[in-house]
Amino acid sequence: MQHANPAIFRQAASRFATGVAVLTALDEQGEVCGMTANSFVTVSLAPPTVLVSVRPGRMHQAISASGRYCVNVLPEQGRELSQHFASRPGATAVPDYEIVDGLPRLSGCMVYFACEVVRHVDVNDHTLIIAEVSNCDYRDNIPLVFFSSRYHLGPGVPLDR
Repeated sequence: MQHANPAIFRQAASRFATGVAVLTALDEQGEVCGMTANSFVTVSLAPPTVLVSVRPGRMHQAISASGRYCVNVLPEQGRELSQHFASRPGATAVPDYEIVDGLPRLSGCMVYFACEVVRHVDVNDHTLIIAEVSNCDYRDNIPLVFFSSRYHLGPGVPLDR
């Protein structure tokens, strides 16, 4: 099978607008770890099921060890948090957590999902982690959106003009 050019694939995939989510979990020492995720999908309503894509590393290890993670969807003012968890230089956010359902929830997130892992599927350099949602909550805020490799507010207003 022929594969798409990786650079063109990356550019094409960036044209799919997504919300911005941060995964959080407790590692084996009980320390909070997190990562910005752009691959978060709801899979099923009965039972409520979600999927995230995670590369090998500290977050992957924490989720694999505990079997749990939290998805925090960021509101419009969450750009600095997103950059912090994406390990971007210059990010100045200082994350603030509260423990909800035994998981670190980012204070100020607009949506959170408490997730219990039911399956791992290794695909190339990532693992798809499928989980059932044991609890969730939301606030009606304007979401932070990522489109064309840039942050936007809600429907189409770029943050970095």
